[in-house]
Amino acid sequence: MVDLRAKATAMDSKLSVGDTLRETFSIYRDQIGVLVPVALALFLVVAVVNTLAPDGFAFFVIPLIFSTLVGTLYQGMVVRLVQDVQDGRRDSSVGDLIRSVLPVLGPLVGAGILAGLGIGFGIVLFVVPGLYLTTIWAVVAPVIVVEDRDVLEGLGRSRQLVRDFGWPVFVVVVLIVGLVSLLIGLGSFHLARSLADSAPLEIAASTLSSTITAPIEALVASVIYFRLVEIKRQGPASVPQQAGDGLG
Repeated sequence: MVDLRAKATAMDSKLSVGDTLRETFSIYRDQIGVLVPVALALFLVVAVVNTLAPDGFAFFVIPLIFSTLVGTLYQGMVVRLVQDVQDGRRDSSVGDLIRSVLPVLGPLVGAGILAGLGIGFGIVLFVVPGLYLTTIWAVVAPVIVVEDRDVLEGLGRSRQLVRDFGWPVFVVVVLIVGLVSLLIGLGSFHLARSLADSAPLEIAASTLSSTITAPIEALVASVIYFRLVEIKRQGPASVPQQAGDGLG
């Protein structure tokens, strides 16, 4: 397995879209035995709860809360996994990774809800503000998990890290991963609607969609975070000065 820290040091001091995607899928390939089975197990339970929940407001809110907790827990686990493999190997078990997220699960959920509301409101208003917030808050989950920040500190720290590197973050997070996830999600939604009379198939479609998208989204955020921290650590000389290099 490649030593990711040595690889990052050898890279040019910039955030490259190509390098980010290559590192993401390198970790995905090496850790697929953890990423996919855990996602499959967690999101299968979520799909069962969402599909079989009775109608009514309470039975809408409870699955929503449950889905948020499970999705956030998985995202935090992936951040810890990427942190663990920075030296080129994974030393922690799946149980260790999950348990390490529990102390910061509250701030993670809070940041996810606050960011989701802000981004959603921005999208509804003029689209561009929502895309801007998606970009500057792209690494809030890794910030909270790794640096043990609270919600507002995490959002602020994410913006600080992304500053001067907004365009490559935007391209990777929004234009590539975001659009792919959206297309997969829409495909799953339409498939689930067409399978409304078949609960097992509806559960399978929802589980498959989340199992495909969740690892990639969490990996991309984590890889970008560690790369930005490394670049910022190298000092001002490593930060691009050209006009238009940052969104935030």
